[in-house]
Amino acid sequence: MSRGGRRILGLLGAAGLALVLAGCASSPELAAPGVTLSVDPVGEPAQVTSGVQLLVLMTVLSVAPSILILATSFTRIVIVLSMLRTALGTPTAPPNQVIVGLALLLTLFIMAPVYEKVDQQAVQPYLREEITQTQAFENAMEPVREFMFKQTRAKDIELFLSLGGATTRPNALSEVPTVSLLPAFVISELRTAFTMAFVIYVPFLVIEMVVSSVLLAMGMMMLPPSLVSLPFKVLLFVMVDGWYLLTRSLVLSFQ
Repeated sequence: MSRGGRRILGLLGAAGLALVLAGCASSPELAAPGVTLSVDPVGEPAQVTSGVQLLVLMTVLSVAPSILILATSFTRIVIVLSMLRTALGTPTAPPNQVIVGLALLLTLFIMAPVYEKVDQQAVQPYLREEITQTQAFENAMEPVREFMFKQTRAKDIELFLSLGGATTRPNALSEVPTVSLLPAFVISELRTAFTMAFVIYVPFLVIEMVVSSVLLAMGMMMLPPSLVSLPFKVLLFVMVDGWYLLTRSLVLSFQ
């Protein structure tokens, strides 16, 4: 095809595209088999505000799992349970679904008083239209902040206050911003979880060392010590009623 022919085809294609766009602009709704495309005019300010609120709500729901993990007792519990599984030498038993499920159940049990306060102070008054949405959010944060303050070291709070550029020391807990309290709570939970994991590791480490020494003395250097120590560690954990003691320790550590 000559250059002139290609130019004519290009002009025809541009004209056809312009006609299609003009038709879409003149018609508020364009339908195709199985597909409907509509162009609606700008709504009232109240409709726009409702749309923005819906967008904010969807954003909050998307980060809700992170809030559940970081602002509750879930972090400490799931780390301790995972460390227990590693100390026993059974990386796949209990499976991850059981570990996470048990951590969620214990989290709901421990956080139940906090959720009850949130329901009484924020949710129910807001549903009865006694307080505004902003006031409901502030009332809901108070029990959660109180829970986090009980589990957070003052040293960690001071760290994030200084990193945040605070020039004066807060005179009351209410003056500590949540943006500094939340990361301080997380690192305090990590420290407590690893401390509990160390205590759990000690008896299993002793069993591992004893088994290794016995196998070495018997000349069985080709036999993995972990293979022999595993049943003894499981037997010890069952004999001392390990799940009862561990669950009791985890729940009492938040009181």
